[in-house]
Formats: sequence, structure tokens, C-alpha cells
Amino acid sequence: MNPPVAPADLHRPIGIGLRPGIVLSLASVAGLAMFLWPLLVVPPVGVSHVGDAPFAFVLIMPVMVAVVLSELHSGGIDTKALAMLGVLAAIGAALRPMGAGVAGIETVFFLLILAGRVYGPGFGFVLGCTTLFASALLTGGIGPWLPFQMLAAGWVGLGAGLLPRARGKAELAMLAAYGVFSAYAFGFLMNMWFWPYAIGTDTELSFVPGAAVLDNLRRFFWFTLATSTIGWDTGRAITNALAICFLGAVVLATLRRATRRAAFDAPTEFAPG
Repeated sequence: MNPPVAPADLHRPIGIGLRPGIVLSLASVAGLAMFLWPLLVVPPVGVSHVGDAPFAFVLIMPVMVAVVLSELHSGGIDTKALAMLGVLAAIGAALRPMGAGVAGIETVFFLLILAGRVYGPGFGFVLGCTTLFASALLTGGIGPWLPFQMLAAGWVGLGAGLLPRARGKAELAMLAAYGVFSAYAFGFLMNMWFWPYAIGTDTELSFVPGAAVLDNLRRFFWFTLATSTIGWDTGRAITNALAICFLGAVVLATLRRATRRAAFDAPTEFAPG
């Protein structure tokens, strides 16, 4: 019989309030439009997503600042939580080079998912963005793809924070399933970033400007299946699932223990002199 769960273990110290929720929703809609606009609008000849990158970066940075400032103002996040954010982003940036580029193995997403689960959706979104940005600085992987990677990773952390409550093996199974789903979703989004301009227009896998959305999505499905799903995305999904199954319980317990000891949500009171 499992021991009863302490109330502190069920508490998410960094919730997401109305203001940051609205900011994240609007930014997510705008960011999704940056990925999918070639499906809805015929792109001019010679125009690619490379031109979107500065706009995506300009979109991400104010959102991160707005979320942090909104939570600071509402008392949802303090300096200790910001320190935890910095530590986890640094660990994630250090983990990523260990697997990136080898059969799709990605060692950073499982930590992002677990941290988003413990600390909430707003924290998970900011952690995903900062981790990918820090890892790009560390490995020299800065390019027009970086803002899109930051957005996609932010959504991975955001989704982990929005998962329903569960405990024990049920929680690990849910997180492992989400790790598989998010691996394929991340690959889908990153493929969509470059697919309209990756190959010509004379194959069954090519993007056709002005064609019906469903027709282009069918082409994109086969392009993704042929180029990344079997290799890269599946490797990422397996890595996430295995890491969460074998390390998830320990990492979750460690993060929750750090939460209780740091007492992020403890009210500050000043005694009279």
C-alpha cells in the first residue's frame, strides 16, 4: 500500500494567472500562424521562413518577459523560482549536446516535460524557450530555425504543465505517453518550418502553392513520414519515454522536494521592530 500523498506534493507553486494565460494564448496563436501561413496564403516566389525568424524572435522575447513579470507581480513566482529556472535551463542546455544529432536522440525534452509538470505551464513555456536558446549559444546552433525551435519547445513545456493530475505509476505512464506525443509534434512543427521550400514542386512530396490545405497536408504527411518520422522523431519519442520511465520518479521527487524546501509560495511577513 502506498503512503498517503502530502498536500504539498499536489501543489503547483507556480500557477498561471489570467494575464499570463491571455499572453500565452495570443502568442501561441501568432506563433502557430508563423509555422502554418504557407498553407493558408500563397507565399511569394523566393520568400521562405528565413524571413520569419526575426519576427518570431521578436514575438518570443516579449512573451517570456511578460509571463515572468506578470507572475512576479501577482506573487506566483519569486527570486527562488527564477533561480530554479536558471538552473534547469543550464542543465537542459548541457544535456542537449549529449544526444542531439545521433539517430534523433534528444536528452533534453524529458527534463523539460518533468519540470513543466511540477512547476506549471507558464514555467514550462519559459523553460523550453530559455533551454533551447541557451543550448544554441553553447553549441553554436544559432540560425533562422532557432526561434521556431524555442516556440516548439516552449509548447512542449506548456503542455506538460496542463496535463491532468495523477500520481505514481499512472502519472509516469501519462508523462511517458505525452513524451512520445510531444516528440512527434515537435518534429511535425519543425518540418513544417522548412518543408514548403525544401524540395521542388514536381514531386508527390512537394508543397504546392495555392493548393487545397488538405492536399498539402497529405503531401506533408508523406514527406514527414519519409524524412523524419521513422528516424529522428521516433528516436526522440523512444528517448523521452525511456528517460521518463526510468528516471521520471527520481526527478519528480527531487523537483518536488526542492519545491517544498524552497517554499516558493510561502507568504512573506515582516515582524514589528
